[in-house]
Amino acid sequence: MTLAFWCVLAAGILPLVWVGYAKVNGTGSTGERYDNRAPRQFLAGVAGASRRAHWAEQNSYEAFPLFAAGVIVAHVAGAPQNAVDLLAVTFLAARIAHGVCYIADLATLRSIVWLVGWASSVGVYFTAL
Repeated sequence: MTLAFWCVLAAGILPLVWVGYAKVNGTGSTGERYDNRAPRQFLAGVAGASRRAHWAEQNSYEAFPLFAAGVIVAHVAGAPQNAVDLLAVTFLAARIAHGVCYIADLATLRSIVWLVGWASSVGVYFTAL
């Protein structure tokens, strides 16, 4: 399995890190701790860093398909593996930084690393040319 494919797996797991942070550290709108019987209701009521962690989770799910499909397209097209691996690692690092910036409320830096991740995803497709 290539490094890029391992990055796809890691990127697929990453949203669980962010939502885990939100569930462990958050309290609901009425002060309750996480209850697995109503996880969406709980997450809808968290605030602060936990709310931002939940938003990072959602954004991670949104960014994943473009990246994962790009790695598969590059593989099928026989793109240079070193370039695909480099872009995949860059994407993963940017997505980790994005989540950390989201939780820390660093909006401008978060947008910059989001752009790096997005450009990496698009760049994977260009390796197949």
